[in-house]
Formats: sequence, structure tokens, C-alpha cells
Amino acid sequence: MKTTLLASLVLATTFSYTSQSVAFDDSISLRICEYVSINDKKRLRKYLKTNNVNIRSIFDNVQCNGQNLLEFAASSNALDIGEYLIGKLPVKTVSNNLAVIKKNSAHLAKIANERIK
Repeated sequence: MKTTLLASLVLATTFSYTSQSVAFDDSISLRICEYVSINDKKRLRKYLKTNNVNIRSIFDNVQCNGQNLLEFAASSNALDIGEYLIGKLPVKTVSNNLAVIKKNSAHLAKIANERIK
């Protein structure tokens, strides 16, 4: 009896958590893209901290207008956010996105080159 109850409780918790996380990701993505587009680093950092999320964990999953966050920041001329992202992301990720950054923002390309070295 105890194992059946425990198993059903674990399954119920797993299914409810999964369904909440999908909606949670969509709302986080939308809000993050909004903050990047208006170059509001302070509100972005506060939002990430409030939701207990870090940039490294969401970078591969969040797309803004078909671009990753770093590309979107460079194309949106969001210099403060771009510098913040370059500082928080792994060097390999920054170097993989360097060509797109150079194409869209000379300032962020300079910061990225300094981070890579």
C-alpha cells in the first residue's frame, strides 16, 4: 500500500512539474527577450534572480526573433546586455558567436575578443 501511494505521489508530482515548466519557459523567454530588446540590464538581472535562473542554463533554449540572446543583443544594439552576456557565457560560446557579433556590433566584438583572449 505504501509503495503504491508513494509511486502515485511521485508520478503526480512529476507530471504537474513538467506541465508548469513548459509554461514557465515560455514566459521567461518572452520577458528576457523584452529586456534585451530595450537594453535593460538591471531589470534582466533582477528577473533572472527572482526566478532562480542563470544565463548559462537558458542560453541554448531562448530564441528572440530566431536569434540566440547574444546575436539578438548585438543586432538590437543592446550594448549593456551584450557586455553582460559576454561576461556570463563560456568562452567557447562567445567564440562560436563571434562572427555574428562582429557583423552587428563593433563594440561588442571588441568586448568578445577581449573575453576570448
